[in-house]
Amino acid sequence: MRRIASLRQDLSLSNIWYSIHWTGFTMTAIATSPRSDVTTVAHQPQAANGLAIVRVTIGAMLVWVFFENLGKGLYTAAGYAGLINSYIKTSHSPAAWKAVMGLAASHAAMAAPMQAMTEISLGILLVIGLLTRPAAFVAFLYLGSLWISEWGTAWIWELLVPVLASLGLAVGRAGRRWGVDAWLSQRWPSSPWW
Repeated sequence: MRRIASLRQDLSLSNIWYSIHWTGFTMTAIATSPRSDVTTVAHQPQAANGLAIVRVTIGAMLVWVFFENLGKGLYTAAGYAGLINSYIKTSHSPAAWKAVMGLAASHAAMAAPMQAMTEISLGILLVIGLLTRPAAFVAFLYLGSLWISEWGTAWIWELLVPVLASLGLAVGRAGRRWGVDAWLSQRWPSSPWW
C-alpha cells in the first residue's frame, strides 16, 4: 500500500502524464509526453491536406452548379419559380418548409438572383480558401435547405454528404491549407474567421 501511495505522489509531482494500466494483479506505469487538447490543422498536415481537397471539391461543385443553373435559365424569375413549384409538388418536405418554398417562388424575381449570388460567392470563397469557416458554415446551411427541399425527389445522400462535409470544413479550419486563409492566419492567428 505504501508503495502505491508513493507511486501516486511521484506521478502527481511529475510534468509527464502517466497512464495506469492494470494487468491482472500487476500495475505498470507507462510515461507519455504531454499533449495539448487544442490541436490545430497546422500540426496535422495530412488532415489539413484532406480538408483542403474537400474544400476545393465543395467549392468547385458550387461554381459548377452556378454555371449549370445559369445555362438552364433557373436564375430567371420564371425558371426559378418553376423549379421551386416542382419541389413543392413532388418533394416530401414538411408542410412548413413547403410554405417557405412557396414564399420564395412567389418572390422569384428577388430569390433567383440571391440564390445565384450565394452559389457563386460560396463556391469562389471555398475554392480560394478565403473566409473559409463562415463560408463553409453558410454552405452547410444553404445545402441543408436544398436537401430538405428535395426530400423524396433524389437519392437522400446526394446532398447530405456535401452538407455534412461543409460542416466539417467549418469546424476543421479548412482554409489554413492551400488557401488565402493560411496567409491571413499567419498575420492574425487567433481570428475565428479562418
